[in-house]
Amino acid sequence: MQQSLITIAYIAASALFILSLGGLSRQETARRGNLYGILGMLIALVATAAAMNVGGLPVLAAALIPGLVIGAILASRVQMTSMPELVAILHSFVGLAAVLVGFATYLGPQKEMTPAEHNLHNVEIYIGVCIGSITFTGSVIAFLKLRGSLSGKPLMIPGRHFINLLMLVMTIAIGVSFFLSPGTNGYPELVAATLITGLLGVHFIMAIGGADMPVVVSMLNSYSGWAASAAGFMLGNDLLIITGALVGSSGAILSQIMCKGMNRSFISVMLGGFGTESGTSSSTAAAPAGEVHSVDAPGASELLLEAKKVIIIPGYGLAVAQAQHSLAEVCKILKEKGVDVKFAIHPVAGRLPGHMNVLLAEANIPYDIVFEMEEVNDDFPSTDVAWVIGANDIVNPSAMDDPGSPIAGMPVLHVWNARHCIVMKRGMASGYAGVDNPLFYKDNTLMLFGDAKKVVDEILGVMRG
Repeated sequence: MQQSLITIAYIAASALFILSLGGLSRQETARRGNLYGILGMLIALVATAAAMNVGGLPVLAAALIPGLVIGAILASRVQMTSMPELVAILHSFVGLAAVLVGFATYLGPQKEMTPAEHNLHNVEIYIGVCIGSITFTGSVIAFLKLRGSLSGKPLMIPGRHFINLLMLVMTIAIGVSFFLSPGTNGYPELVAATLITGLLGVHFIMAIGGADMPVVVSMLNSYSGWAASAAGFMLGNDLLIITGALVGSSGAILSQIMCKGMNRSFISVMLGGFGTESGTSSSTAAAPAGEVHSVDAPGASELLLEAKKVIIIPGYGLAVAQAQHSLAEVCKILKEKGVDVKFAIHPVAGRLPGHMNVLLAEANIPYDIVFEMEEVNDDFPSTDVAWVIGANDIVNPSAMDDPGSPIAGMPVLHVWNARHCIVMKRGMASGYAGVDNPLFYKDNTLMLFGDAKKVVDEILGVMRG
């Protein structure tokens, strides 16, 4: 009876996780999707505890309760600008858990198994440990890069593709030796594979430029899912297998979307050999030249109030300055005066997939005025003002005009087609990809320099006055 109830609970939790992913696909249902995920995880935890021996419950409580407290404190304190590195470090925990589960399963008491089952079990352990090790070290490096503790520039080691291939071949060779070792005699091979794949994870992410970090986050999300699924196979836990597969597959799909948004190959992403061109200046393209036209807050306010149609393009600078709430007030005033206001979201705006959507939702900006790049790009020619706030690479025309640019071919928002383009930045520095932006020198572009929060507050003050 108890086992039947646990099975039903696992099925219910799996269904809720699927509903959660479905809800998260749209802004209007994202809150509901989060609630489904929370409820599903709560059911999973209760069912897992019910399946344990009574003697193991104190150990579970000793690990679970501090984790809940620490997680709640961190979640309540984290800023939107710190969300990317928080996600990256959480991925590392999943990878580390898979490694520890693999070692514990291999060295712990073994169930009665046929030789074929035992061999399959060892394969599960080895693959789970290797994926977990790559996920752990790769996520730690991604965390350090996103936090700024490590440089965002790619680490270019001569023959790095050969080094990656060599480590992969060594991992396979060690795996064969591990598979042929009787009992727990393969422990040294398992340790060696963990070290090599850990080093492989470091090398993968170190070779990726900072501009590609949104893709890295989604890729590591996929890796962490497969690591969790492998842990489920090792533990014989159906729910963990299903959940890991959901996370792994959804992360892979998200990686594909991110790759399309950055004009990168999915295969190169999964192999870790991408992004080496980003973060460096184009050697074939000359630096943009021309006169920069600037505007102040009162001038920008006048342009916005006189416009019939305004499209706002948010970027990471908006998140850093935390100007979203003031911006929401500006949008409210413009809409009250009959201005058609829209937001244009690039797939890789910010440093985390969906970063800008969450930022705008936090400021209670209506969902019905937030559009994806493909939905809004054709609207720019009929737009009076394209207002770029803290974005750079995603509005860079050299992606279309300069074949020698590191971001050549990357889909971008065509803000230069608007009648006026106001670009808010602290200065003339290049974007995260390290590429200069010809948009700044176009005749219809007006540069509005300063901190985004301060400048938006000034614009809001002028509009209210």
